[in-house]
Amino acid sequence: MIRVLLAEDQGLVLGALSALLSLEDDLEVVGQAADGEAALNAARELKPDVLVTDIEMPRLSGLDLAERVRGELPNVRVIIVTTFARGGYLRRALEVGARGYLLKDAPARELADAIRRVHAGRRAIDPGLAGEAWADASPLTERERQVLLQAEGGASTAAIAAKLHLSEGTVRNYLSEAIGKLGAENRVEAARTARERGWL
Repeated sequence: MIRVLLAEDQGLVLGALSALLSLEDDLEVVGQAADGEAALNAARELKPDVLVTDIEMPRLSGLDLAERVRGELPNVRVIIVTTFARGGYLRRALEVGARGYLLKDAPARELADAIRRVHAGRRAIDPGLAGEAWADASPLTERERQVLLQAEGGASTAAIAAKLHLSEGTVRNYLSEAIGKLGAENRVEAARTARERGWL
């Protein structure tokens, strides 16, 4: 049996995924979590073979969850299942260690097959997105991405500096670089553009 942990903040979707996967003879849903922190704690406790997670979740995003799982639980393989059909998100998912990336509108059979492939050590990537991931590379450095992520939530320059342990001048420089690279008018527009492209 392949032991599966599901992480999804929409209860109806979580229940449907669990019910569909439970119909498969070789898959066992061993746990469910409604946010990223709960999923990480469940993964630590249950040590599933495969963790299936959404990207946008409270407390810890699916991408952050994948990165933490890769660091703490290298034997747990992660599949992202999302509505975001953007190459930037796929690229970030692969960078943080996800082994699979599927869209929520894919047939249920594809998810079951993806779990089997990932469990066997292979990748399972939505074929329509695979080429796009590398064509749409983010121009942002990791620090610029972190600063924009904070700015997106409305944090002031001082708050961003404190959170990231940087000087306010350094934060302003990162914001200025990011705004320039994205051809934006201000930090809010830059964050929105980066989010739309899947770079945050």
